[in-house]
Amino acid sequence: MAKPAPLAVTIGEPAGIGPDLILLALAMRKERRLPPMIVIGDPELLRSRASEIGAEFPTTSRKHGLEIVWDRQPLRARPGAPCPDDAPAVIGAIEAAVAMVHRGAASAIITSPIAKAALMQAGFGHPGHTEFLATLAARHWGGKPVPVMMLAGPRLRTVPVTIHIPLAEVAKSLTTQGIVLTGEITAAALKSKFGIERPRIAVAGLNPHAGEDGRIGAEDIRIIRPAVEKLRQNGIEVTGPWPADTLFHEQARSGYDAVLCMYHDQALIPAKMLDFDRTVNVTLGLPFVRTSPDHGTAFDIAGTGKARPDSFLAALDLAWSMAQREASA
Repeated sequence: MAKPAPLAVTIGEPAGIGPDLILLALAMRKERRLPPMIVIGDPELLRSRASEIGAEFPTTSRKHGLEIVWDRQPLRARPGAPCPDDAPAVIGAIEAAVAMVHRGAASAIITSPIAKAALMQAGFGHPGHTEFLATLAARHWGGKPVPVMMLAGPRLRTVPVTIHIPLAEVAKSLTTQGIVLTGEITAAALKSKFGIERPRIAVAGLNPHAGEDGRIGAEDIRIIRPAVEKLRQNGIEVTGPWPADTLFHEQARSGYDAVLCMYHDQALIPAKMLDFDRTVNVTLGLPFVRTSPDHGTAFDIAGTGKARPDSFLAALDLAWSMAQREASA
């Protein structure tokens, strides 16, 4: 198997647990045989955080498979207390990671959690990481990439068709075309990035009991069912729409490789309930691999040493596995 370039890891919100996760993961570098990494983050903040959580600051060199790069202003945040002045550097770290992948210096990106509210106060005009990464992909590779969020865990993969919109807007935002496109991107990624030769996709209904033939809402008949039929016509093994309340138990999960869900919480709640510490946020539909832990900044435990790096380590492992598969394709 060909050896990919190192993984690019962004520091995320410096007042959150992103720095903690990076340091805790690096402390396990030898025992876990972690892949080579380039951490994009302020080394002085990382050094200070290492002291606060009782972690050893790692040896950095290309030979040791770890570099820390930073060409921006020093980060000023303290654990649990975001600093608005840090926002441009946090955004710049994400931009730098995408640029690294574009020029071949990195093979994939692992993003640490960001505080969207803090960035938006500084003019960040995107609902989240996913949408921003699509903008950066268009900047470097051209075209109009369609980003698709997947929550990937050991026992369940879920994909929300609509993401960061109010629940009251979901029914109005769903379209047959959008569901079909999300299903096609998901099926292609399951083949190319997860190595599943013939992916099986289940589709969740929007309404209780998948609408009960239109008696509890018409969207399942009018929008979702035609999308399922179109995906079948396109050669994808797909079933549904299924009532969401019976779609995630153990027996049901044996019948599919991923579920298309109609809105954010329909996808994220079961994924996090089953494997909160090992589930990874993966962005599909981009010209590069991007993973992230499936949790937020956890300001309340930043700098205490209480953060658990399990999801971050899972994000590293999955990104490396995907990068290896792409390098060998």
